[in-house]
Amino acid sequence: MTERDLDRRIVELGKHIRAIRESKGLSQTELAYKMGKDQPSLNRVENGKISPSYGYLLQIADGLDIHISDLIPKNK
Repeated sequence: MTERDLDRRIVELGKHIRAIRESKGLSQTELAYKMGKDQPSLNRVENGKISPSYGYLLQIADGLDIHISDLIPKNK
């Protein structure tokens, strides 16, 4: 996998997380609060600016009341 491919997948992950959050009717601020994180860090994840750790993904999944595997976009 090239660096470019990795960057693209991180952006896709962020978009997928945003879509799930929005489908649950949560703002970034509300989800960040449920996670015990700050809104700017969640924003960076959703915009593909940072690659979240496994622990951070677990916190996102818990905040969204979903299994962590649901955060991973399915291949097209």
